Formats: sequence, C-alpha cells, structure tokens
Amino acid sequence: MEKVIQPYGFTTKLELEDVRFREVREEPFDIYGLYDARSEGVFRRLPEDVAKATSPAVAGLSVHTAGGRIRFCTDSEYVAIHAVMPVMGAMSHFAFTGSAGFDLYIWEGSRYYFFNSFRPGIDPSAKMMENIVHLPGRKLRQIMIHFPLYSSVEKLYIGLQEDAIVDHGLRYRFDKPVVYYGSSITQGGCASRPGTSYQSIISIDRDCDFINLGFSGSARAEPAIRQYIASLDMSVFVLDYDHNAPTMEHLRDTHETFYREVRAAHPDLPIVFVTAPETQWYLQMDAERAQRHVIGREIIFETYMKAFHEGDLNVRFIDGDTLFEGNHHDICTVDGCHPTDAGFLRMADKIGHVVGSLLR
Repeated sequence: MEKVIQPYGFTTKLELEDVRFREVREEPFDIYGLYDARSEGVFRRLPEDVAKATSPAVAGLSVHTAGGRIRFCTDSEYVAIHAVMPVMGAMSHFAFTGSAGFDLYIWEGSRYYFFNSFRPGIDPSAKMMENIVHLPGRKLRQIMIHFPLYSSVEKLYIGLQEDAIVDHGLRYRFDKPVVYYGSSITQGGCASRPGTSYQSIISIDRDCDFINLGFSGSARAEPAIRQYIASLDMSVFVLDYDHNAPTMEHLRDTHETFYREVRAAHPDLPIVFVTAPETQWYLQMDAERAQRHVIGREIIFETYMKAFHEGDLNVRFIDGDTLFEGNHHDICTVDGCHPTDAGFLRMADKIGHVVGSLLR
C-alpha cells in the first residue's frame, strides 16, 4: 500500500510504520564529490556552464553521480532510500548495481566496511528506486553511502526510524580532494557497485576525499575542462585520459598542455600521469590497438620526463601495463577494456600506493 511522505509529497511502497524521510541536501547530511550539491536542482559533478562548454557528451555525463557520497551517523535499525533518477544507466556489460545502485558502508574500528547495496529494480525506465538496508540491532553507527556511477539523481531521501539520532558523519583525514580525470574506466565502468571503483577503494584505504571527473568516451582534455580542473583546490591530481583521445596527435597536442596549465595554477601540486591499463595478453592479439597503446604511453612518459628534467619533483608516472599484471590478469576486465572488481582492486593497490605517498 502506497502512502504519501510529507512534507516532500512523494509516495512510498516501503512498509515501515515508524519511518521519517529526510532530504540529503538538508542538515545534518554531509555530501562529498559533487558540485554545489545543496543548491543545484540535480546532483552534478561540474558546473553546468563548464560541462556545456566542454562538449555535449560531457554535458550529459556531468549529471552522472560517479564519486558522489553522503556521510552521517544514526542509531536507526535501518536505512531506507527513495531516489528520483531521471536517467538509470543500463548496459549489457555492466552490473545494474554499479551503474544505477547505491551502496552502504559502516565505520568499524579504523575504516569503513561494505555492508549492503541498495539495488534498483530491473526496469531502467522507472526513473525512481526505493530500497532498504536493515542493520543488526540499534546502536550509533557512522554511515557512508555511494551514489551510482552511470546514472543521474535529482532527489535523494534517506528514511530512518522517526525517533532515531541523526547527526553529521566522520570527516576525512585528508579533506582536500584528490581529483581524477579520465575515461569510462575513471568514471567507474564496469564496477559491480559504486564502492568498488578504484577511486572509492583508494578513498577508503587512505581516508581521503576525492572528485571523480571520468567521462565515458568523452575525456578529450578540451580547454574548458582543463581550465576548470586547474581552478580546483586539490591535494593530488591524477591524469588518465589516453583511452579517449581521438588520435595520438590529439593526445600529443593536449597532454603536455594540460600538465602545464595545472602546474601554472598549482606550483607544488602532486600530479600523477597514468597510461591506459592493458595486458600483453590482449595487445598480442590486436596489432592496431598495441601500436596505439605504445605511442600513447610514449607521449605521456615524454610529458613526465620533460617535467622531471625541468626540476619538477612533484610528478609521478604509472605505467598502465603494470596495473593488471600477474596471475589471472585475464579476469581483470569484463570486455578486454573495462575493469571488473578484480581489475579495479589491482588499480587501487598500485595507484593508491602512489597517491597515498603524496597526501599531506
């Protein structure tokens, strides 16, 4: 039986007699990884004018909520969500819990641990999802919820017991965000749930905030996005977009330029150059792909070496050929390109080691 939730006016099918819903844009919820989240009409990762000036594709993808998180504490025995979602991303090679689901973590001891997912229904045209996670007993807990990777969210309401304590969540140890710019892999395709994207894993391991500026098929280092990223206050910048460069000439024309624009704005910022994750297994079977990969790696390494020889000691280089190496490298992707959770974990271990060494 549906009932109307006041003062918000939406209906819920969740059969909870003692529930009170709250909008996450209101106190005391803390929102991370999203642009001006309390004021914008839809959750977004970029200012709308920057997204439109970058490209039509980025304008659309900028309202995908990859990297968005909320934190709060409560003693409620359950956490429910009601999400208004104009776009629910559904793809044949991507778990719906990753593209359109939310997941919930609980702080235990010294870090957050995954507890359960808010799983969407099987209908991507629904434009709304409701779900509930029951918690074991009533006690005060620190909660973190990740937003979907490949969907848009207009409104998000959290349902807790009416008499529950609700307060701000834990702050990050490193609260100046790490910023990641790159391709669909950076955006999180094809993690089984939002918390298994490599940036989320690094964030949990290192207790650092982050901003995900991955744009599926559309990270081409356009002037508008370069200028915007250069304007951000960040702790580390991870640059990884060669997968989306339309040609290697385009990569050569933009990569060093991107580095120099960010460096001019941030003389001491650690900058990490990452090349596309690949394994020799796949490259041996596709000569054209292998040639492009080698050229792209050389261009990125050249930017790194120029910076280093000019005296920039705040640059690092991560060879994408090493990200999936080792036993069972063949299970690191779902389609020869986009990582599985196994692939993202290996990326998080290696990129996270470098990022962690640079956090101050």
